Order: sequence, then C-alpha cells, then structure tokens
Amino acid sequence: MELKAGSRYASTVSDVNVVIVKAPAGDVELTCGGAPMVTLGEETISGAPAAGADMEIPVGKRFTDAEGVIEVLISKAGVGTLTCNGAQLDLKDAKPLPSSD
Repeated sequence: MELKAGSRYASTVSDVNVVIVKAPAGDVELTCGGAPMVTLGEETISGAPAAGADMEIPVGKRFTDAEGVIEVLISKAGVGTLTCNGAQLDLKDAKPLPSSD
C-alpha cells in the first residue's frame, strides 16, 4: 500500500490505530502484531498478535524506523509490534529542549 501523511490505519489483530506523520515514497507493508494494517473503518479484529510481536503500544507516542523514513502517531493503544517492510518501528525519542541560560 502507498502511505500518505495524515491517513489513518488500524490493526486487524488488536485495538491499535495509527496516524501516518511521515510516509516513505512507494509501496510499503505496514504491519502490527505480524498482520497487515488496513485503512481505518475496514478493520475487523480476528485472531491475536503473533508470538513475539505482542509489545504494549501506548497512545500518544510516535514510532519510527531506524532511518527515520516513516513515522506514525498512536491514536489508540493496544498490543502488537509495529513494522514497515519487515523493519521494526521503535519508540521515537523526545527532542531535547534548548537550555535557558
């Protein structure tokens, strides 16, 4: 699927919903819990996250890949490891605030 910034996707194996903040060019495979994510509104939860792909996903956090090509914002919490084209998305670190000298 081709992702666009602002589009929303849902997991088919848990309650996780995401909003795309930064999208890579071209077609990608976005998954949660080992199952492909679908456009929000199309989801029907069937099954459970795959073994080993069941980390807790907190609401309001941003996840990105190692290269910073894709970034997603969690709009609904749940369980499942997020991946893009097989690469795991990790919690994005907060930017340090400038010093107030």
